[in-house]
Amino acid sequence: MPASMHAVQVKFIADAKTDKVLGCHIMGASAGELIHEVCIALEYGASAEDIARTCHGHPTLSEAVKEAAMNCSFGKAIHM
Repeated sequence: MPASMHAVQVKFIADAKTDKVLGCHIMGASAGELIHEVCIALEYGASAEDIARTCHGHPTLSEAVKEAAMNCSFGKAIHM
């Protein structure tokens, strides 16, 4: 399977003062496999930092969610 079929892009929208997750954009063939984590974060009022500090398996597509949360919360992701 071509690598492009596994590509996924994730972008968080969070409150600038509180870092509370307000929404998320996930684009790619596997978006449906990743959105659940953001739904739970929204339901429980999590911050982008909460997601960034949560363990994610490696190598997995779910790391894209963690990387986007790191970029949103800390302004820097590891693999970008």
